[in-house]
Amino acid sequence: MIRFEHVTKQFPDGTEALKNTSLVFPTHKLTVVIGPSGCGKTTLMRMVNKLEKPTSGDIFIDEKPITDLEEVQLRRSIGYVIQRIGLFPHMTIAENVSLVPRLLEWPKEKTDRRVEELLELVGLEPEIYKERYPLELSGGQQQRVGVVRALAGDPNIILMDEPFSALDPISREQLQDDLRNLQQEIRKTIVFVTHDMDEALKIADTIVVMRDGEVEQVGTPQELISNPANDFVKSFIGLDRINRQRSFGERKLKEFLAVFGEVPREGALQISGEATIDDAFSEMEKSGHPYLQIVEAGRTLAYVSDRDLVKAALQKQEGEKV
Repeated sequence: MIRFEHVTKQFPDGTEALKNTSLVFPTHKLTVVIGPSGCGKTTLMRMVNKLEKPTSGDIFIDEKPITDLEEVQLRRSIGYVIQRIGLFPHMTIAENVSLVPRLLEWPKEKTDRRVEELLELVGLEPEIYKERYPLELSGGQQQRVGVVRALAGDPNIILMDEPFSALDPISREQLQDDLRNLQQEIRKTIVFVTHDMDEALKIADTIVVMRDGEVEQVGTPQELISNPANDFVKSFIGLDRINRQRSFGERKLKEFLAVFGEVPREGALQISGEATIDDAFSEMEKSGHPYLQIVEAGRTLAYVSDRDLVKAALQKQEGEKV
């Protein structure tokens, strides 16, 4: 768990990037920090690995103040993915991915095995890609390498600073799907900064909305859409998204099977395909289960998470992607 306690950041020119901010990033969850340019979201994220230091207040990782942690050691223990990818062009893909394990002095056999496991995890066949150089890959492939490089040292925390914003829309949507699927497997504590509300609603377990150095609202995607805290949050989410969610909430789950997944989820509660999106949200809230199993006539149609429900609810019309 990452915890901010009354953190303020003031730059030498007098700009107050954060104002008395108290916030918790839950363990093993993907938290998206979103807001307009200059709201303080990147400054907040960079404080976790001490790239920025607070003017006042305290930051804790697993209840240990990070002021007590040596900077280099802390940064090597935290994965970091940036918009510009940052791969070293003179290094092969394998050398880029293995950078942190080598700094941590892992045995070569363990490092090589880790590189191959991670490349396979993001659909890059090791025998084809590990000896290639970054410029031989597409932008989407390079960003996949950037993501697995951040995972290579098996960190508990991963920071992601608008990692997909420079990609074309198709690559970006695919990487968002990949990240969601990857997180279900690796269960890391991820802090993801973006300015794109559709991206936030699609990938987040929790969303933090910021403005002018302050937190305006914290909640799940569904909570923000259903109950925006104020006019700023409502405007930032967009009335069109809110209205679509409200109007589509009465539509049946079986109308949106293309949005949902087929991978079995252990412990998922059964719900009829005739149930509505609103029914599904209510069942999840009441039961506390993160997944539902949609069934009809004794046959499983799909498995659905709360984020899948938000995506379905935000569709403009049947069959159209968000």
